[in-house]
Amino acid sequence: IAAAAKSAGGDSTYYIGDTKDKGLEFISTCAGFAKHVAKELLTIDEFLFDDVQPDGSSKQIAAYRIRFASGFAIVALSSNPANIRGLQGRVIIDEAAFHRNVAAVIDACNALLIWGGVIRIISTHNGNLNPFNELIKETRAGQYDYSIHTITFDDAVENGLYERVCLMRGWEPSPEGKAEWYRKIRRAYGSRVEAMREELDALPREGEGVLLPLAWIEACSTDRYQLRRWSPPPRHAQLGEFVHWPERTRKAEMLMWLEEQVRPVLKAYAGQGFTWFLGEDFAMRQDRTCLALGFTDQQLKRHVPLIIEMAQCPYDQQKQALFWAVDLVMDLNRFGGGILDANGNGMALAQEAAQRYGPERIVELMPSDAWRRETGPRFRASFEDGTILIPADADIRGDLRQLQTIGGVAKMPTDIRTKGTDGGKRHGDGAIALWNFHAATMNETIPDYAYRPIRAGTGTGHGADDDDDGESRNWWRPPLGAGRGMGAI
Repeated sequence: IAAAAKSAGGDSTYYIGDTKDKGLEFISTCAGFAKHVAKELLTIDEFLFDDVQPDGSSKQIAAYRIRFASGFAIVALSSNPANIRGLQGRVIIDEAAFHRNVAAVIDACNALLIWGGVIRIISTHNGNLNPFNELIKETRAGQYDYSIHTITFDDAVENGLYERVCLMRGWEPSPEGKAEWYRKIRRAYGSRVEAMREELDALPREGEGVLLPLAWIEACSTDRYQLRRWSPPPRHAQLGEFVHWPERTRKAEMLMWLEEQVRPVLKAYAGQGFTWFLGEDFAMRQDRTCLALGFTDQQLKRHVPLIIEMAQCPYDQQKQALFWAVDLVMDLNRFGGGILDANGNGMALAQEAAQRYGPERIVELMPSDAWRRETGPRFRASFEDGTILIPADADIRGDLRQLQTIGGVAKMPTDIRTKGTDGGKRHGDGAIALWNFHAATMNETIPDYAYRPIRAGTGTGHGADDDDDGESRNWWRPPLGAGRGMGAI
């Protein structure tokens, strides 16, 4: 392509490998083919490539290049460039799964498509959680227009790899030699079967630290259950950002959303006789606050019919949504208790929830390794055994995939930040909410009764006792389920 004239479709090619040596090897191979196929006498020259950084500064990195009489070139960049938007041509991103930030490299290359360029992304796998494999899954889901080509070791053998090796090595090919060579390659991995499948069969391995394999999560996901997302309304011309709206207006906005989006889901499960539980993960400016609401059925299977997810939600509205949802659950069924994230700003909300519903119901959780050791294996086992059912959602699945076993303990790594389907940042929020929900269900079921005092002059607990925004103010109830052994850790 580089040797062809522009009128014949000629163009330059930029190779981006993960190491300097691979760039040099690529250029040498191209030069060798050019000499034999295009009959061109070529030399490889080394030069400094100006790599423009996101902040506008630039640094020079070593690069290799061969020029053709057509005016085009093949250029091998010796590291991961931050920005090649000023170039035109075709791009090959090699060993993409091993780049430090392959997503940034791809974003930089996308500008070449405007001028008719082509992007080729090539790699062996490097685990199921790697951005390269995520790109493949998203392409298969229709989110990109890439075409996927899979070439396994067996494909290469079928197309003459063994014979090529014999030619290069000076061996005499034979059926017996081929079988022995094939067996030797496979057996070289020993007991590391997953590593062999990843390298030879293009099947990404789960990775030693992955807590929940993808197949388990998807088997426990159903589109019968719902995830309801709240995000602040657009900036108002007079009122400004939602967080600065008057309190009454903010409450009315949240209440309307709860009535429209949440009440129908919870009402569908009214009067089933099962005990409901809550798991919560708190966030404010970035990440998401998640509320996982569900129950344990007669066969001890955990169901999560509803996850409420709130992005950039003011504290007051998080409290409003939490109290509204739990109050509605208590009206429709029984509420056994919940575990709330008490880290950082979540401590205040967890404390207020414990004051409202009783400390025997609400655990203000600051998780320790001891707590994770106790609850993590049970949470994992629920997915392995298929005894939990959750909403089918790409973001929730992605959150659960971030959980890892570190030092023998299930954890959410602190340095993990992923991008959700809405473009916002996530830190495994849905996974922590589900983990807390599951841990809450491990307590003994509360007795089948509850107590709600009624103010004088009202016939029910929902008269003068209600706030004007429809948020029922249920007074503190006597401790239910005392002795269930759930202490804050």
